[in-house]
Amino acid sequence: MFRLFLLALLSCLPAALSAQAQVQTRQPSHCIAIADAAPGLEYIQKASWSDAVPADTVRISYIAHASFLIQTHGGLNAVTDYTGFIGTVPLIPDVVTMNHAHETHWTTAPDPAIPHVLEGWGDFGLGVQHHLDLGEMLVRNVSTDIRSRWGGVETNGNSIFVFEVAGLCIGHLGHLHHVPTDDQFAALGRLDVVMAPVDGGNTLPLADMIAVLKRLKSSLVIPMHWFSGMALDEFLAGISPDFEVVRTEESSIEVSLRTLPTRPTVLTLMPRYLIEP
Repeated sequence: MFRLFLLALLSCLPAALSAQAQVQTRQPSHCIAIADAAPGLEYIQKASWSDAVPADTVRISYIAHASFLIQTHGGLNAVTDYTGFIGTVPLIPDVVTMNHAHETHWTTAPDPAIPHVLEGWGDFGLGVQHHLDLGEMLVRNVSTDIRSRWGGVETNGNSIFVFEVAGLCIGHLGHLHHVPTDDQFAALGRLDVVMAPVDGGNTLPLADMIAVLKRLKSSLVIPMHWFSGMALDEFLAGISPDFEVVRTEESSIEVSLRTLPTRPTVLTLMPRYLIEP
C-alpha cells in the first residue's frame, strides 16, 4: 500500500515542479507601466497637496467650483477665485486671485495675513492691471467683460489670470462671459495649461467655450465650474473630436514642461477641499 502511495506521489511531483517553475519564471506584468506610458497619461503624478513639489514642476489641486491651489517647488502657494474657504488646513496662500461675477468667486473679507490679494476688477468699466513678480512665479491678468446684474455689460469687469512658473504658462479663465478678442488672445499668449469653466450657461455656451479652447491650443485643459456630471459629460463629448480626454478621480496633478502631453488633452480633476493628510 505504501509503495502504491509513493508511486502516486512521485507521479504528481513533475507536474507540481513544473507549476512551481512557471510561477517563479513568469514575466512580471507591465499593465501598470503601460497605463502610465499611455498617451495623455504619462504626466499624471499622484501626490498629496501637502507633499514637496519636485524641481521644475507645478502642482495643481482642484479645491472647489473655480478654486485651485497652485504650488511651486520653492514653496509658493496661489489660490484662484478665492472665496475665503479652502478647507480645514491652516494654509495662508502667498497670493489669491478673485473675480466678482458671483459670490462663489470672491470674498469681501480675505484673510489679512495673505500677502497679495489680486482682485480681477477695478473701477467700473476701467478694469485693472496686475503684474506681480514673486521671483519664482509671475502673476498677471487680462481684463474681460462680464454681464451685469441688470442684463447689461460691465466692461473689463473680470479677469483671466495667468501664472508663469517653472517655464509654464498656466491660465485660469475665470467667469468668462464672451469669446476673447484678438487683442485679448494676444495678451494671454500661449497657455500650456488652462482651467476652463464648462457649465455651458452661466459662463460661455459650450460651443463658444470649445471654440476658445481650440484657439488657445493648450496642451492641458482642466474643466471647472461644472455643476453636475451631466454638464461635464456634455462638454467632454463636445471636445473629444479635437482633444484627448482623460478621466481621473484624482484632485491633484503635477506637471512640468517635459511631461506635458504631446496631443492637446482634457484632464478631469475631482474637487476636494484641503484637509490634513
